[in-house]
Amino acid sequence: MAAAAAPGALGTLRVGRARLAAACCARLRLGPGWRLPGSLRGPRVAPAMWARGWAPAAGGSAPRRGYSSDVKPEDELRVRYLEEENRGIVVLGINRAYAKNSFSKNLIKMLSKAVDALKSDKKVRTIIVRSEVPGVFCAANLPVPTIAAIDGLALGGGLELALACDIRVAASSAKMGLVETKLAIIPGGGGTQRLPRAIGVSLAKELIFSARVLDGQEAKAVGLVSHALEQNPEGDAAYRKALDLAREFLPQGPVAMRVAKLAINQGMEVDLVTGLAIEEACYAQTIPTKDRLEGLLAFKEKRSPRYKGE
Repeated sequence: MAAAAAPGALGTLRVGRARLAAACCARLRLGPGWRLPGSLRGPRVAPAMWARGWAPAAGGSAPRRGYSSDVKPEDELRVRYLEEENRGIVVLGINRAYAKNSFSKNLIKMLSKAVDALKSDKKVRTIIVRSEVPGVFCAANLPVPTIAAIDGLALGGGLELALACDIRVAASSAKMGLVETKLAIIPGGGGTQRLPRAIGVSLAKELIFSARVLDGQEAKAVGLVSHALEQNPEGDAAYRKALDLAREFLPQGPVAMRVAKLAINQGMEVDLVTGLAIEEACYAQTIPTKDRLEGLLAFKEKRSPRYKGE
């Protein structure tokens, strides 16, 4: 109310900031039994789709990648819930070997359907996006952390998909770039907007204007990826690192993780003062949750908290 009483343009600005902060945090209706707004909910993907096409790798926890030149349309995207100590981690595997994982209408439709389903699943803590095609990489609107694991090529749309994720990790031998200007077009899947936000305007222009392709180490040097690792014989070094990061995220409060992501994403689009108002409003959303009380109790009792996302 104080903001409404402030005179002139300053009062209007404060009211606008307060409303923006409130609107951002209203997107998460938190509290006992909270659910996402209807616009963020979607149909569940059939159980057969979640599990299709995965086989345990011999001698390791990472799944073995299966691929062929005659992949059925319904197999172009494989979605798998990990179990046991990795429970809460979901892997989206892109599997269009015959087209080097280039996007098709069917793949985009499947990605959209999977994203809608994952948005409303409170059990999901972190999502890893990877390629099931050796040497080739290629969702951001998800409320939970997303990690792009780049073990091969990520050119054009492949890199744009990776840029839409919160975190990117790559093998040092990976190749990535926005190469559309070579075809007399521009990146049309968010590349011209997300790349400058990731590495800065000047360098993003240089890379897009030149259609330059970077390897994993070069990408790390410019801040395009967070980690660059030597590729292993299995060809999944980036995926294994992404899995390590996802495991590191698992113990944290799921409500806090979603709200933290919201605060960061929304805050990066506004000035600092408005961003701080968004942070304050988002912080307030965590106070009435059962998870916060469980965290305090676990600290007092010197045990690991058992968060339920409530």
